[in-house]
Parts: sequence; C-alpha cells; structure tokens
Amino acid sequence: MEFNKNKTLDNRYSRQVLFNYIGQKGQRSLSKSKITIIGCGGLGSVLANNFVRAGIGFLTIIDKDFLELNNLQRQMLFEEEDIGKSKAVLAKEKLIKINSDVKIEIFQDEINNKNINKYISNPDIIIDGTDNLKTRYIINDYSLVKKIPFIFGAVAASYGMVYTSIPDKKRPCLRCIFAENEFAETEALTSKNAGILNTIVNVVASIQTTEALKILTDNLIFLTKGLIYIDLWDLSLEIINIKKNDKCICSK
Repeated sequence: MEFNKNKTLDNRYSRQVLFNYIGQKGQRSLSKSKITIIGCGGLGSVLANNFVRAGIGFLTIIDKDFLELNNLQRQMLFEEEDIGKSKAVLAKEKLIKINSDVKIEIFQDEINNKNINKYISNPDIIIDGTDNLKTRYIINDYSLVKKIPFIFGAVAASYGMVYTSIPDKKRPCLRCIFAENEFAETEALTSKNAGILNTIVNVVASIQTTEALKILTDNLIFLTKGLIYIDLWDLSLEIINIKKNDKCICSK
C-alpha cells in the first residue's frame, strides 16, 4: 500500500496529541522547533530517531565518525550494509524516510571552540550525544553564552546520567557537576573501558528526549531539577541534588 502523505499527515501524531501535556498546541510548537544533536552514535542515533518521529521542525546533526561493526550493537539507526559510511550522512538518509516533513541538516565534523558558532545556529535546545567531557565543556560554555538549554547525557556499562542545564544564574551548569581537571577524562567510565548495554543507551536517550519535549511544549514545571543517575542492571534510579558552584563560569 502506497503512503498517501496528504491523507495520512493529520493522523501521524494523533497518539502524541492525545497526551494531555502535549495536545494540539504542543504539537504545533514541536513542528516549529529546532534541535541540534552533537554526536550521532549510541545516544545520538536514538535521539534523532525520537525527535523525527515526534515531529520536530528542524534537526541538525553534527558527527565526524564513520560506522564500525561494533557500533551496531547499540546504534539503532544503522545496519550492516552501512559499515564504513559517514554516520551523519546515513542518519539523514534514514531519518528522511521516517518523516519527510522534518528538515534535516548535517555537518561531518567535530565540535571545537573555533567552529561551534559556525555549526550551531540558534537552536531551541542542544542535545549531547558525545562521549567525552572535553566536548561537553565546550558545548556547556557555548550554551551559557548563547542562553540555549543544553541536555547532557552519558552512558557506560549499565550506568547512565542525564542533566538538563538551563541558562539561568540560579541553576547549576555541567561544570558545577563535573569540575574540569587533568584527571576528569582519564577517570571517566566509557564504553571503551567498561563496555555498554544497549538498553541503557535507549533509556538515557529517551529521558533526554522527554526533557527536551517538556521544554519545547512549555512544560518547564516538570523539568527534572537534579542529576538523574541510573543503574539499569539493578534497576535503580536516583536524582542527585546539585549545588551551584559560586566559582563556576555559570555564576559570572
């Protein structure tokens, strides 16, 4: 059966619109929203899939990597035939097939202090799909200067973390949680040194998506205030209260 876009479009988001906190008004807001995902690996591929299916208006994906065989265990957009190809290019090709109404742009590069302003053009939210603190600090600092919400996410082994940073002098930023020091990166758990369950990737990316949907549909009252910490193996979840660091960049 051939897909009839004009006939089917009104029904695409019908189940989402029925959700009381989104409704027609929220769905219209989503259709006008702009999301930037930095990194299109485990978290990023799930995030992109979620946002496109939810009906956001414009998606930017920034990723420099090419697909490897070991990625397929957790990077849900990709297939065996994609190995060796650009993740950003692949993501756009697949996401357009899911929802052709979403405008998608990609950049095959790695974010740094010199190019971040070039690649991030005033989105409503920046979403973290990276795997290193150095890049996250760059995103954090940029989001504070530009007053753009930034949703951090991290996974390793069976563990996951999510934090929503709002550019507000009263709310802690990522640096308040993870102070920059010479040991921060080497001591961090990653999929390379601790392995990873593909299920924790889906859970963390879904929480990040949900936090973003709260912002985009003006449900800020429901934003999680602390750092969400999950161990999926023993099925535990904790919300850790974070105190603002008066010496942090976000306090200036």
